[in-house]
Amino acid sequence: MADSNERARELPSWIVDHMRKYVDTNGKEGHIWNGVPTLLLTTTGRRTKRPLMLPLIYGKDGDRHVIVASKGGDPRHPAWYLNLVAEPKVRLQVGPEKFSAVARTANAQERPALWKLMTKIWPAYDDYQKRTEREIPVVVLTRA
Repeated sequence: MADSNERARELPSWIVDHMRKYVDTNGKEGHIWNGVPTLLLTTTGRRTKRPLMLPLIYGKDGDRHVIVASKGGDPRHPAWYLNLVAEPKVRLQVGPEKFSAVARTANAQERPALWKLMTKIWPAYDDYQKRTEREIPVVVLTRA
């Protein structure tokens, strides 16, 4: 896993442990984290062009997966979000299933319903939004 995730040394140990468990057990452990579903998102670094993996909470909207670029309410977007804006082709692992997807930011019409979906899964997203002036992006992932 460390070979495919150059940032592993920079990430908090609990995130590295979560990813390692997820990968090593093929999603049997790690898919559910703190009672919520998580996926592994692999983006392409916009500068390094290397694959970067991160576990993220997700929801489902039909066949699509939905994630939130909250960064805990930080005023800046998370790096993974900037990466997928630059290169929307991503890889996902959801439990044992691995597949390619295309990412896009939810538009203004669909965002409210998707935000509501995601705050039902992780209510803290509402608190994160209150901490920042930026509108936290909701990302839609469609199987490629």
